[in-house]
Amino acid sequence: MPRWKQRPPGSTWGDWGDDDELGRINLLTRQKVLEGVREVEAGVSFCLSLPLDFPGGTALNQRRHPPVIAPTEDMNGAAGTFYNVHMSEMEEFGDPKYVDVWADDVVTLSLQYSTQWDSLAHVGAEFDADGDGVDEPVYYNGYRAGVDLVGPSEDARGDGSRHRSFAHHLGLEHMAFHGVQGRGVLVDLAHHLGHDWRGVDRTTLEEIMAADNVVVEPGDMLVLHTGFATKILEWDRTPDPAQLFTTCCYLDARDASLLEWITESQISALVADNYAVEGLLGKDREPSRHSFLPIHHLCLFKLGVPLGEMWYLHELATWLREHDRSRFLLTAPPLRLPGIVGSPLTPIATV
Repeated sequence: MPRWKQRPPGSTWGDWGDDDELGRINLLTRQKVLEGVREVEAGVSFCLSLPLDFPGGTALNQRRHPPVIAPTEDMNGAAGTFYNVHMSEMEEFGDPKYVDVWADDVVTLSLQYSTQWDSLAHVGAEFDADGDGVDEPVYYNGYRAGVDLVGPSEDARGDGSRHRSFAHHLGLEHMAFHGVQGRGVLVDLAHHLGHDWRGVDRTTLEEIMAADNVVVEPGDMLVLHTGFATKILEWDRTPDPAQLFTTCCYLDARDASLLEWITESQISALVADNYAVEGLLGKDREPSRHSFLPIHHLCLFKLGVPLGEMWYLHELATWLREHDRSRFLLTAPPLRLPGIVGSPLTPIATV
């Protein structure tokens, strides 16, 4: 049986097949990879990730905690001890003749704490996909909450692996396997707008793009430099809770024309160096049922456009402006960890 009888208006559900789990990442074709490669002229690479223990604390999101690193257990099962281990002193496995000193570690990491991808499984919606007049919780391409995305439960994967949540479909391992490489296009909002906390509507976005001769074509990955991640670094893991939510610009998701532009542009991914790409403005007064985060709803639920958040763009934006450029080769795969809905990454831009 098909998962859905009707799809959200303006969505791409089914455009790449009934079982598609990639959305517009499908637009990262061989041709788009070649277009990205052709942007490499200087052979200079930029790391676009924050250190993954930034922003620091839990002020930005109380549910996402900084990573905690610890040693693994040792050869005898003693927890948290296998670090700076002298093989010459190991009772059973070692020998005084060996000079090796070993260290292994393990990390407890919130997958969306720092520089991240939001997958198509990160945000769904209550929508009448069955066409029976009753909304049900579904994700991109009609994948179902509780069936395709399972949790919280004791064995969400169903194989005894003890996962308490698991995306059987739409997990980021599919995006990782496909490969996330192609042409990135940067719009330098910070250069024009400074660190003011303000929404960027379609008119403002297009004016800035025109001023900098920025052209976005289908399949490009759009990257927005607001300066927020640079401020995160300046705060050095002790961000001011008030400034976190009132610093630098964001996309104005309440501008319907901007949402139309995102749809019409056919970008394959939407990335920013701020917290959520769009503004977190709190509850509104609109009485009808609608999404709390319209750009998340549009991109993740309807169009299949993954969102990149809190990327670090300062050096890249500076170099591109100095060389009158906006395009580059972008390589940005998530972790190939089955079943996850968000992933840290270390994107690389090459110019």
